[in-house]
Amino acid sequence: MRSMRFYPEAWPLHTAFVIARGSRTEAKVVVVEIELQGVRGIGECTPYARYDESEASVLAQLAEVAPAIERGVTREELQQLMAAGAARNAVDSALWDLECRLSGQSRWQRSGVTAPERILMAQTVSIGSPEAMAFAARELDQQGARLLKIKLDNHLISERLVAIRAAVPEATLIVDANESWQAEGLAARCQLLADLGVAMLEQPLPAADDGALENFIHPLPICADESCHTSRDLPALIGRYQMVNIKLDKTGGLTEALILAKQAREQGFAIMLGCMLCTSRAINAALPLAPGARFVDLDGPTWLAKDVDAGLDFDYGAINLAPRQN
Repeated sequence: MRSMRFYPEAWPLHTAFVIARGSRTEAKVVVVEIELQGVRGIGECTPYARYDESEASVLAQLAEVAPAIERGVTREELQQLMAAGAARNAVDSALWDLECRLSGQSRWQRSGVTAPERILMAQTVSIGSPEAMAFAARELDQQGARLLKIKLDNHLISERLVAIRAAVPEATLIVDANESWQAEGLAARCQLLADLGVAMLEQPLPAADDGALENFIHPLPICADESCHTSRDLPALIGRYQMVNIKLDKTGGLTEALILAKQAREQGFAIMLGCMLCTSRAINAALPLAPGARFVDLDGPTWLAKDVDAGLDFDYGAINLAPRQN
């Protein structure tokens, strides 16, 4: 019979992470461990207040399902037992890890995806003054990051982006407004972004206001984040978005995320792969989705003052999966 334990952790950040919803100085995660026959699988999630989640609510969900998990619920059965969200992700990730360790196979092998040697990814520039954001972008660019994700709120849009573009004229820029904009003036803002060579805009409007995205021709791709959690959300996004941001804490784990990615591609959506503030444990769980993504945004652990032991090999703008040569 399996055993299951779960507990919260807090990981301090080296720099405050500022987005439209506020500032954070630590990553608060919940860890799940599932053990069978002396072999332990581990999963991690990040509760997110935007989705009415907290450390306490996730721990309560885990306590409720623990007896069923210990009796041997499969990943497929888990999809019906728990709602999509952070708590299910932690359990699903732990079950994937346990299966891999028991079988001697990697997540790549079990998901049928060929592992690359290196994954190019975005590095995030959090909200600040135009000068501070331009400085941060230049620093990342000089360190080798070629894809920058610019966090914005509803203020100083043109000032910040013009300063950043002047600082990094060759970098690929994507912008995330985290639902902070309004429908009025959106078309003009999208045109400004396109004129500055921004490659994609992520979730400009609150999810409830998605209908406004049908009312103008998009001069650049728009990506659904808060508006897309699982494959069930896809029909409502057609004609409004060109891309979906897949995060395991929204889908409730890799099991549903693989289904969402497949159905999204079949319906004409490009894929972005994202994460919350987290450790390498959470990023490891999502890696099989990376080769099929147009943009990979998995820099959560790079904001930590210290990552988990034996964490992933992060470089500026990349994750190195091939062993380093001495």
